[in-house]
Formats: sequence, C-alpha cells, structure tokens
Amino acid sequence: MVSSKILFVNNIKSALADFFSSNNYTKIGILVDENTEKNCLPSIINKNEPSDFLVFKIRSGEKNKNINSCIKIWDKLTSQKFDRNSLLVNLGGGVITDMGGFIAATYKRGIDFINIPTTLLAQVDASVGGKLGIDFNNYKNQIGIFKESKLTFIDTKFLLTLSERELNSGYAEIIKHCLIKDKSKFNEIYNQKLDENNWDNLIKHSINIKTEIVKSDLKENGLRKILNFGHTVGHAIESTYISKEKKLLHGEAIAIGMICESFISYKEKKLKLGELKKISNIIIKYFNPKKINFFDEIIEKSYHDKKNINNKIKICVLDKIGKCKYDYEINESLIVKSLEYYNNIL
Repeated sequence: MVSSKILFVNNIKSALADFFSSNNYTKIGILVDENTEKNCLPSIINKNEPSDFLVFKIRSGEKNKNINSCIKIWDKLTSQKFDRNSLLVNLGGGVITDMGGFIAATYKRGIDFINIPTTLLAQVDASVGGKLGIDFNNYKNQIGIFKESKLTFIDTKFLLTLSERELNSGYAEIIKHCLIKDKSKFNEIYNQKLDENNWDNLIKHSINIKTEIVKSDLKENGLRKILNFGHTVGHAIESTYISKEKKLLHGEAIAIGMICESFISYKEKKLKLGELKKISNIIIKYFNPKKINFFDEIIEKSYHDKKNINNKIKICVLDKIGKCKYDYEINESLIVKSLEYYNNIL
C-alpha cells in the first residue's frame, strides 16, 4: 500500500489548494530550475494573478547539486524572512527534491517541505524515502541527512514534459525495484515497450517496494541497503563522468552499475548466466549505452560509497532475480572485470 504521505493526484493545482488551506504557513517558497519553471510551474500557480508564493530558481543538472546552490537559496530564504513556520515546495526531478529537502531540513534547524516530483526518476525513487543531500567534490550525495517530506504529490502528467532519455533514466530505478524484490514484475516488463507501460501502476509498484523497505529501516542500517543495488559501481561511474564532456544521467549510470553488479553476482556463483543475460538485455534495449573508460577513476570513487566500512568495497548482489543481498565485500579486480564485461557486450 502506498504511504499516506504520498498522494497520487489528477489535478495538482486543486490538491495543493486543499493542502495550503488546511495548513497555516507564514510563507511559501517554490524551488524550480529553468526547465520546471517553464514546463511545470504554470501547472501549480496562475502566472498572471497575484501570488503568495516566492519562486526560487537554481540551474538544472547534477553538477549544480552542491553547497553553493544551497547557500544561494538559504540566503534568499533569509532575506525574504522565512521563519520556522514556512514551507518549501520542491518542484522538479531528483536534484531539486534531494537538494530542496536538504535546504529545508537544515534552514533554522528545519522547516516543512513538500515534493512535487516531475521526472519518472524522482517519482519512483528520489522524492520517496527521506534521503536528502548534495554532492561534494564530485562525490555523489556525500553530505546529507534523513528527513521525510510533509507530503509528496505525484501527477503522472508531468511525465509528458520529459525527453525519451529522461524517461529511460527513471525506468532504470523501476527495473532495479523489480530485480531486488519482484521477479514476476520483471518478467512482465521484460518484453514490453516503454510506451506500453501503465505509468500509474508501475510507479505505485515501485513506491510500494521502496516504502515497505524504508519503513523497516529508515536510516539504512540493514535491509534498506538493497535499494542500492547497482549503485556502488553506478554512482562511481556517475561521479566520474560529472567532470567529463559526455555526462551520464543518474539512471544511465545506475543501469550500467546494475549490469556490472549482476556480472559480479554471476562470477561469485550466485546469479545464473541466463538471468545475467536477461538483465543485460533489458538494459541495453532501453539505454543505448556507450562504452565506459576511466577505470582507475571509477575504482577510486567506489571506495567513497557510503556503504563501505574500513576502506573495503561492499555492493549488493543478486542470488536470483527478485532476491538481493547487501554488504557483499568485493575487490577491485571484480569491478574491472565487470566493466570489461559491460564494454564487451555492447
């Protein structure tokens, strides 16, 4: 069952009006980037009418998910005299919901925030579960806290604003949820085309898996770590390519990470070869992936994953599709072999 803090709505403007009328906030700010300001903001406020909302804008992209962007917004909240009874509305994808939540949770030791995720990635993953944070020195999510939003409003009409590449990026997390917890759903989507999907059902399915896991382990001391399947190698790849000319979206990097960590699962005699091939096939079908370089840099960044302890690299492995284990220690050579496997199957 979807958490009561996550509302699926057909009329976002009406849903927000009901929320605001039942909460007496002194000030309301809306955090956007240039894309959501243009494509999504008109869906929640009337542009030509007087408004009680203050709009704060940051530049889009993972490279801007940093302390400098936070300082800019904290400064604006301060200058506009936002108090502890104020609200921040995060309207955007994973960068906005991650960073906006972090900004709100740390401003005056915490003000309320709500999420309106506008990308598939944010709707199924980034805006759900209470993980907030920013990147630091090109390391993913190095600085952050755990705090859940007051509410998250999901309106799948926002998906119509996305490019095919952005939609695919979010689909990686849907595939991940199936791989760690639901083999039958994985088999169901395996032969489907992207435009054949019922997004409401798929998003609810992913959220149900994530919220059930998070409910038992909010601060990621145990079971919640399985949600990081594909992310140790994937985040290292994403962090490496942040500073490169050809950047990767989060879901693109995680998709590669899932192939790599599935290969490691196979090499460690857990996952069967046939299942490794199915995982590789579905990801290559959707992501049109390119070969990966900079192996040394990827290895170095793997050591900075938050699951690691005592400078040992730990990943999630699959015993089979639908069954995942966490805190599996590996060495550098397995990561190199997995990256070589990925490059060789393209």
